[in-house]
Amino acid sequence: MAETVDVILPVLNEAEAVPGVLQAFPDPFRPLVVDNGSSDGSARIARELGATVVSEPRRGFGAACYAGLLAASSEIVCFMDCDGSLDPRRLAGVLTPVQAGALDLCLGARVPVGRGAWPWHARLANRALAFELRRRTGAPLTDVGPMRAARRQALLDLGLADRGFGWPLEMVLLAAAAGWRIGEVPVPYRPRSGGRSKVSGSVTGTLRATREMGALLR
Repeated sequence: MAETVDVILPVLNEAEAVPGVLQAFPDPFRPLVVDNGSSDGSARIARELGATVVSEPRRGFGAACYAGLLAASSEIVCFMDCDGSLDPRRLAGVLTPVQAGALDLCLGARVPVGRGAWPWHARLANRALAFELRRRTGAPLTDVGPMRAARRQALLDLGLADRGFGWPLEMVLLAAAAGWRIGEVPVPYRPRSGGRSKVSGSVTGTLRATREMGALLR
């Protein structure tokens, strides 16, 4: 039997999406939902569907991801959004290069599928960040996407400190500084299931995330 791999899912009011995401999980992946203060029953729904649920009352994408990292127990961990935009069945493609020892950090490079999957303002901001990452680190990345895999202890050893939207970028910056082999594989990116994204759903949300990430680059 394949070794279980914990998948950290930061959640804030994703009740509409949680069932579809969790029910699509294949073996050997184990969903670890980190509820970041939801008021719509997201945590209850996840528990009813058999997922392990961790509560992180401190608001922030990075805070939720870090709480999940601490709670995880598998040697390799994965991260992904729980809004229905990413398919858990694509985790294997992100995991394999790390599991095989070819990469230390593998990201899923999002390929939009369907109208409205990736608003222009979010795509433009992401493209600029990815370009700056390539320039500074040499990592061959086209996307700073949320689906990714790495070894748990190695991530903890990086000393990740950002607890907001800068978390995904900080991980890549610190990993590059530590000499990690970093790469990406393409993953389909679909319109989210209900509601609006806290980041890409509005120009304001995108600008806020970009400001936090820009601060790390500076």
